[in-house]
Amino acid sequence: MTRPYRLHYAPDNASLIIRLVLEEMGVPYETALIDRKARGQKAPAYLKVNPAGLIPALETPEGPIFETGAILLWLADRHGTMAPAPDSAERGAFLKWLFFTSNTLHVAMRMRFYPAQYVGDDPAAQAALREHLKGEIARHLTLIEAQAAEGPGWLCGAGQSVLDFYLACLLRWIQLYPAAEDNGWFRLADWPLMQAMATRLERCKAVRAAIDAEGLGETPFTAPRHPTPPEGSAT
Repeated sequence: MTRPYRLHYAPDNASLIIRLVLEEMGVPYETALIDRKARGQKAPAYLKVNPAGLIPALETPEGPIFETGAILLWLADRHGTMAPAPDSAERGAFLKWLFFTSNTLHVAMRMRFYPAQYVGDDPAAQAALREHLKGEIARHLTLIEAQAAEGPGWLCGAGQSVLDFYLACLLRWIQLYPAAEDNGWFRLADWPLMQAMATRLERCKAVRAAIDAEGLGETPFTAPRHPTPPEGSAT
């Protein structure tokens, strides 16, 4: 490995969250493109890095890490930035909402994007699940917005936290996917603190770098469009 970190990525996948945080931290890294059209995430070589066969994975000098939340927490602790320190009084609250985002909100979105993996091939069952999850996703976002209203620095605050970047990407994908559906049910303005956070992030250097690298468009979080990456495929 010629640099400290190697990010296995596909454009506009969960690896985008890790790219943004690496850019914001200013740490050197290199990328390894996963060809999703060829199911590169299931290739034997990649499964040695991430046996779950999912994107992302981050190779470090101490070995590979997978699971988005785990990578974010490891980076924040390793570099001492973008999250409350382990001995901070705010650490417990931060961990609660990081894991809620990863284990509850993100999972609900994944179920909505890939309903066949959960209810099989019946179109009616898939449609019912997707419809149900609209309400669940909105409810999860409302809980996060209420926490943001309490003013913690690590959620929609003046600085950028790993959780902010995670949420901004999820807000992007809620508006874009499933691609075949009219996503007019979702109004970002219904969660004004997260909308303001997403708007701020669009102006930071880390996001500008990711826009160029993955073809995200000028307003990737607040008015997203489907990506036009210079290499690879988002799906």
